[in-house]
Amino acid sequence: MTTRDACLALDRADPLAPLRELFELPEGTLYLDGNSLGVLPRATPARVHQVVLQEWGRDLIKSWNSAGWIDLPARVGDKIARLIGAAQGEVVVADSTSVNLYKVLMAAGRLQRDRAPARRVLLSERSNFPTDLYIAESVCEALGWTLALVEPDEIEASLDDQLAVLMLTHVNYRSGRMHDMDRLTRRAHAAGALVVWDLCHSAGAVPVGLHASDADYAVGCGYKYLNGGPGAPAFVWVHPRHADRFSQPLSGWLGHVAPFEFNPHYRPAAGIARYVCGTPPVISMAALECGVDTVLAAEPLGGMAALREKSIALTELFAQLVETRCAGHGLAVVSPREAAQRGSQVCLTRGEGGYAIVQALIARGVIGDFRAGDAETPDILRFGFTPLYCRHVDVWDAVEQLREVLASGEWQRPEFNRRHAVT
Repeated sequence: MTTRDACLALDRADPLAPLRELFELPEGTLYLDGNSLGVLPRATPARVHQVVLQEWGRDLIKSWNSAGWIDLPARVGDKIARLIGAAQGEVVVADSTSVNLYKVLMAAGRLQRDRAPARRVLLSERSNFPTDLYIAESVCEALGWTLALVEPDEIEASLDDQLAVLMLTHVNYRSGRMHDMDRLTRRAHAAGALVVWDLCHSAGAVPVGLHASDADYAVGCGYKYLNGGPGAPAFVWVHPRHADRFSQPLSGWLGHVAPFEFNPHYRPAAGIARYVCGTPPVISMAALECGVDTVLAAEPLGGMAALREKSIALTELFAQLVETRCAGHGLAVVSPREAAQRGSQVCLTRGEGGYAIVQALIARGVIGDFRAGDAETPDILRFGFTPLYCRHVDVWDAVEQLREVLASGEWQRPEFNRRHAVT
């Protein structure tokens, strides 16, 4: 039987343990929400201070050249490429996930419209993150297409000769279920479709091989496992075979082949550079670079493979302890128990009180989050495990706090049942 002392022993033997020192972790807090917002890297405040006071405050506009501000989208993109199985020069940091998703869906849509006009269906998972579905709706409206939504187990059967684009999030935000990127990309290509992957819950958490899977397009955010801070810029990747076959629907000046010629007519830059739109947000990009560097710090210790091994251990431990130590309190683990099908989070359900239970845990210093369900899907208590800074003993202590919240019934107190704007 697992004990707290056994968890402490695992932490002492953990080769990734030194990476925890890269982060500012509040005393008395067990942070299990890195799948929503990553922890502040210790290097970030000094870097932002340098950007604000020296590069902006003293050097002013000279810093576009002297400090390399203009190169930030490509420079940080090259670092992210190392984490997602892409090559140098293939990823740029720009805009938000939603904006980048619109760009790539329009790119894929126009490509399919030209080569296979009879294909007019964009397929996705019914429980995909809402912003992805909203953006897909707007793209389908613009192209005169149909958005088809199916359950995860229905995806392969829906890959037919009407399908133009398959759009999936690699790790589902509600369940933590991880799709087989290689298999689904291969099957979609065999059916004649292009594939767009959302890596928001993957990049920096699980190994991703965009080239290995022969994917077409990918987007992702910078504020979860990449630790870039709230509202950090997103990234976009396009397979080189498609990169120059794209008419930018948001043809901003920095996606121009020669932006400082100030020509009145748009000519796209070569390759991924054309996916940049407007002026990069320098301060937030500098913060994101610090966050990405924390993930890259794992490379000498085994890189993404080592992070994945620890992630599996943490998530399996959490699920096991919930099922044993919280038995009889109505909780159910809905994330896949098979490691190959699970991202770096574990999601729980309960017949009632999910939101209040999470709020009671937060009051005790255990930070997870809550995602509301509807008539067809249950409420979710969601816990993310970032292997850079999460420990085995954190898992034990968090489950003990959860057990006490349930056993005492304190989640029923009125203050824990008042809904906040952000859940």
